[in-house]
Amino acid sequence: MLDTIAKGCVNIFKIKEVRTKVFITLGIILVCRIIANIPCPGIDVDALGLYLKKFGGASTSDVGILFGIFDMFTGGAIEKFAIATLGIIPYISASIIMQMLQPVVPKLGRMLREEGDEGRYKFNQYVKYLTLIICIIQGFAASYSMMHPYRIGLPVPENSIVIDPGIFFVLTTVVILVCGTMILVWLGEKITEYGIGNGASIIITIGILSRVPNACHNLYNMFTNEMSSIQNTKLIYAFLLFFLFVFITMATIMLIQGQRRVPMYYMKSMMKNNLINTKSNYIPLKVNFSGVMPLILSSAIMMVPSFLIRMIPSISSFSRYFNYGSALYIVIYGLMILFFSYFWVINQFNPINLANSIARDGAFVPGIRPGKPTAEYFDDVMTKITLSGSIFLIFISIFPMLISNQLEIQYIVSSFFGGTSLIIMVGVTLDVLNQLESHMITRNYDTFMGDSRITGRR
Repeated sequence: MLDTIAKGCVNIFKIKEVRTKVFITLGIILVCRIIANIPCPGIDVDALGLYLKKFGGASTSDVGILFGIFDMFTGGAIEKFAIATLGIIPYISASIIMQMLQPVVPKLGRMLREEGDEGRYKFNQYVKYLTLIICIIQGFAASYSMMHPYRIGLPVPENSIVIDPGIFFVLTTVVILVCGTMILVWLGEKITEYGIGNGASIIITIGILSRVPNACHNLYNMFTNEMSSIQNTKLIYAFLLFFLFVFITMATIMLIQGQRRVPMYYMKSMMKNNLINTKSNYIPLKVNFSGVMPLILSSAIMMVPSFLIRMIPSISSFSRYFNYGSALYIVIYGLMILFFSYFWVINQFNPINLANSIARDGAFVPGIRPGKPTAEYFDDVMTKITLSGSIFLIFISIFPMLISNQLEIQYIVSSFFGGTSLIIMVGVTLDVLNQLESHMITRNYDTFMGDSRITGRR
């Protein structure tokens, strides 16, 4: 297997076009990492570092875990309050909002369906305008929280994080943070256009992977710390963690690649001996049609109650019920994932349009009449597989919380055992491998995995 992968890597660099795409992608990734490590002017980086360590950084405290979630998707930019502190998340949020607005604003849907490339260009421009608005709002919130973190329920810093707090710092910081995000959006588009894979997804994935060294360091300290409770069983503990990581990764791949293949028959235009010849095919319906969207939406909403309650001193003690990993948090989080899975399918999957499309192509589902019965059939199938997919998604999303609580693992380590981060990494990796495989097959080279193909992408 290693020889096959090595041969595939060599073949990649034999193809000039693919080699160029790979180098462009790596170069843009390097620029993104540089942006994520340049602090904003006016920030005392040492004071910020000490302040983050005060409440656990990305360890076991609730506030630390919230910062750990934000910091993971920005690739460590929050720890330095860097130019890329907001990351590319505002663009993702704007894209999600615009997608969800399509059923509400029919003009957006018609723009994408009827106007072709021009319609998609207009739609992307609207997404960028919305991204700009979100960035401005989040930029003001971020700069204000640096000056007065205690006013949003965070601990009081011993030393001022901002060297010269005031309106000038807020305005300049907002401009810098907005520019940082828009530069990342532009770089992501260049990866999509000239590189390999989806640019925005790759930037997020690289940000997550940048936390791997810290996670490995924390894991090493956990096994070497003499005060650790696992000293006597550390070999068994290490084997258990490795088995869990392999198991949850395999489960994530199954979830992403899983599909229900609905058999289809296409009518041929000629009749012979009074019999109509047909050609069989299938329509793949993804088990996890909504992807990672339910996790992103649920996580964002679940952060709100804890912050709001913590800001009100009289009821701040109730915030523990909404702490990351608490029983109530897990239950509500799971129900929200289930809700948003169906909500996304309802908004994005149109069985009527699908039934009409296959009817225009002269196709039919065996045993199902064309038209409304076919649409009802697709709706019923999608409802059933969405239920199974969402349950599987809930299990993968709450698994890091369970092992964090039961095995006393810090969040920065447990986050790689499932949840949004693992699903994004696996999905982006499979997408990149699929694109590399397509380029190599087109030029009569062996695929990246040799004789094997990526399951579900044949």
